Amino acid sequence: MLNNKKIAVDFDGTIVDDAYPGIGKAKIFAFETLKRLQAEGFRLILWTYRHGKALDEAVEFCKKMEWNFMPLIQALKEKFLIQQINPENWMQTGS
Repeated sequence: MLNNKKIAVDFDGTIVDDAYPGIGKAKIFAFETLKRLQAEGFRLILWTYRHGKALDEAVEFCKKMEWNFMPLIQALKEKFLIQQINPENWMQTGS
């Protein structure tokens, strides 16, 4: 069964100080909070306007901090799959 506990987290200005396109200093409360959420079974989604090299750098930074973010596309596919298998979302037809 898929873990439905997911949180989308912004990067610049939220978990690091805003230094775009560079990488700001990690915010201590964010580091502690994200590690705790991961330990509680939450899956983290990196939600950012970064792309290309700036995104690659942010992802590498997160890996070094041991923040394991799932790819957004995976999260969207799982949401779609969950909606498809949830009986409450099935269309009912009558005669």
